[in-house]
Amino acid sequence: MSKTGKASREPLIHMTKRKEMGWKQAWLIRIASIVAALIVCAVVTMATTGLDPLNVFASILEGSFGTERKIWILGKETAILLCISVAMAPAFRMKFWNLGGEGQVLIGAWLTAACMIYLNGKVPGGVIILVSLIGSVAIGAVWAGIPAFFKARWNTNEVLFTLMMNYVAIQLVAYYIIIWENPKGSFTVGIINQSTKAGWLPDIGVYQYLLTILVVAAVTVVMYIYLQYSKHGYEIAVVGESQSTARYVGIKVDKVILRTLLVSGGICGLTGFLMVAGIDHTITTTLAGGRGFLGILVAWLAQFNPLAMVLVSLLLCILSRGAGEISTAHGLNPSFGDILTGIILFFIIGSEFFINYRINFRGSDKAIKEVKNAGREGGLR
Repeated sequence: MSKTGKASREPLIHMTKRKEMGWKQAWLIRIASIVAALIVCAVVTMATTGLDPLNVFASILEGSFGTERKIWILGKETAILLCISVAMAPAFRMKFWNLGGEGQVLIGAWLTAACMIYLNGKVPGGVIILVSLIGSVAIGAVWAGIPAFFKARWNTNEVLFTLMMNYVAIQLVAYYIIIWENPKGSFTVGIINQSTKAGWLPDIGVYQYLLTILVVAAVTVVMYIYLQYSKHGYEIAVVGESQSTARYVGIKVDKVILRTLLVSGGICGLTGFLMVAGIDHTITTTLAGGRGFLGILVAWLAQFNPLAMVLVSLLLCILSRGAGEISTAHGLNPSFGDILTGIILFFIIGSEFFINYRINFRGSDKAIKEVKNAGREGGLR
């Protein structure tokens, strides 16, 4: 066959898997993607609204950093999203697709609210806090441990199981909200123990959310050490790479799955405790607000690194608060801010493709060589 015939069948574009990329180069690609996203957002803003894009971008920052109160609210929202994301990290690193974060947070919040309501006036406030803390972590761990047990024992589908547990938690909370209604018929609980503040986490000085932020910071550091330097973290990584390999080297896969989900669910339960006892002091069926699913995105973008999740969580919360500020400051449709947020997230997610894959065009000797090497490696495997 002629060389011309071979060339005619050669694809225009070769996509090859990168072996490994340094963290500096990876972050340069991510930063470049954000710059490109801002350029696209500027074009969209000018084309659809006629506004100065710089003023719109300034509104995004104003929504997060405009006042001291806005900064504390940003810190609080970042902390809650970060805590859920950190909880998702070990399960997803193990390739256990835990989509039950919403339910695990909500069930922890429910138990905290129950302790605050039923123990008020019967035991000291410090005891209520302690019981709520232990109970919320325990019930969150159990809520995640149920699908983990079935997965480990009978290899059930964890995606469907954890999603189902979300709906069970929502209906359980809805049932008790009707019982706890205040005033009756409002389908709301109201502020729990507003007069006595029994079971409320104390403020540190004049700062309402500082204790919550510090607790989440501690959990993040501990989880980083747990995943990177502990034996359990090593076992999670091995099970995630290959369960067969893990069994071959003597790791008890079923035990690792159950233990990891107990940790993941326990941290989600802790998040529910912080939201009720430390922030909202009430409970609704929408308390988690979709953060259980958003936390998955944060964990994935950060490559399951808890320290990197701090930056990703902060960015997403800035975009979320900025979207609302755009609508208020410029009188735009509330959806316009969400459009800009979607564009930025699209570019950030897309950058992961270029970090993991290389695009080469027809005629590139390097591309042909990489395709052949990839084929040989595949044949060996």
